[in-house]
Amino acid sequence: MFQMYFYITLFSTIIMGCLSDNYLMDNSTGYDYDPQKALVYCSFLPLEFLNCSAPEDLKGNITKRKEQGYGCTKWGGEKFEDVQNTSVWCTALPGIECYGNRTFLRDGFPCIMYNGHYFVTTLIYSVLLGFLGMDRFCLGHTGTAVGKLLTLGGVGIWWIIDVVLLVTGQLKPEDKSNWVPYY
Repeated sequence: MFQMYFYITLFSTIIMGCLSDNYLMDNSTGYDYDPQKALVYCSFLPLEFLNCSAPEDLKGNITKRKEQGYGCTKWGGEKFEDVQNTSVWCTALPGIECYGNRTFLRDGFPCIMYNGHYFVTTLIYSVLLGFLGMDRFCLGHTGTAVGKLLTLGGVGIWWIIDVVLLVTGQLKPEDKSNWVPYY
């Protein structure tokens, strides 16, 4: 319901903006924000109308996070509570009329890093080609993958153990990235 109202408001803003000059982009001209008019604050725009930067990696520097008020000191996590959230810089897309600063900080972005590791694909590799170490090659564990290849999956034992480790969440990508949630 809110999204439909927003799109109607946005459409009327564009139409009215073409017909008159009453709709201002910011308060630099001395006019105040009027909630009865069609323009909304830029910070209220949905993500479809924004271009947001990636979360900043502070490489564990907690002091810098406290100073600037945003950034990621740790990445990922198994549970929702373990994932750190941060603010990122967002800019309203060109052609979108809104009130206030067009560049602003927006809260609620998770500190999660994806590097192309798919759980289902890795599980299929582990079951079908695990005795050749294909699963460990895909995850970036090159040293143990070579050992698994040379021993043919530890004569099958290492192969079964890796499938179990993968399913239970103990075998993860080497670069500490999260699994990509979409297939």
